[in-house]
Amino acid sequence: MTLAGYSEEEKLEIAKRYLLPRQVESSGLTPAQLPLSENALRTMISRYTREAGVRQLERTIGQVARKIARRVAMQETPPECLEPADLDDLLGPETYAWEEARQNLPAGVAAGLAVTPTGGEVLYIEAQLLPGGKGLALTGQLGEVMRESAEIARDLLWAEASQLDIDVKTFESNGMHVHVPAGAIPKDGPSAGIALATAITSLLTRKPVRSDTAMTGEITLAGLVLPVGGIKEKVLAARRAGLQRVIIPKPNAKDLRKLPEAVRDAMTFIPVERFVEVIHNAIPDLDLVYTTEVGV
Repeated sequence: MTLAGYSEEEKLEIAKRYLLPRQVESSGLTPAQLPLSENALRTMISRYTREAGVRQLERTIGQVARKIARRVAMQETPPECLEPADLDDLLGPETYAWEEARQNLPAGVAAGLAVTPTGGEVLYIEAQLLPGGKGLALTGQLGEVMRESAEIARDLLWAEASQLDIDVKTFESNGMHVHVPAGAIPKDGPSAGIALATAITSLLTRKPVRSDTAMTGEITLAGLVLPVGGIKEKVLAARRAGLQRVIIPKPNAKDLRKLPEAVRDAMTFIPVERFVEVIHNAIPDLDLVYTTEVGV
């Protein structure tokens, strides 16, 4: 059984109530001698650790505590308050850089969501046409299931091209390249299906996806959106990146109750059942020409 990771807010509370006092005591300091601000703790959580739990966070706080204890032992005056700017001197350069929301997305790019052993991730999926090329090129260390999702997304749009006012000859006379950055990290699973299909739709219609929106869900050849796992971790990753809207499969709406109330209140969630609902909410300038419920 895989347990969900802690949110940033939960890690912050654990750090303030348990980890920081424990490290203060073990280093022989008083609370006044290790005045870590809330912003410093948040920076340690988001920029110096990447984990589902808090073990690495406690070790990081302990590293700061030991350095401050050494300075106190040398009769240096302890700081009045440790802020994020002080961490570079105590811990070195930031270890991790989370993907932040991109502004003004070009056509062919969509924000997907993934879950890893260390939490959720935002994955920007990029699609490009290859004039005169053939087939579908996939890069970014994609696993077999994710590759199949890309093929399903491409073939779904090929079959429904007329419904989206896409010239079917575009598929016949061009190849297509789909890339998911962070190429050093292996990626797999079906949950990027609707993001892959949305990126390709955006490319072929030359209409950009909303830059404040991320999405997760499996796509089928019939245009259905199927439920996926890791909703909590994915939503927290979207919020951390600064995204405000998340499109999810309708059966996953029940998973939103696992989120902290502050996260639920701050974000907009759009449950969908079919891909036509995804693009309606993700690509505002796209004029859909669907006349029936058949297909997408």
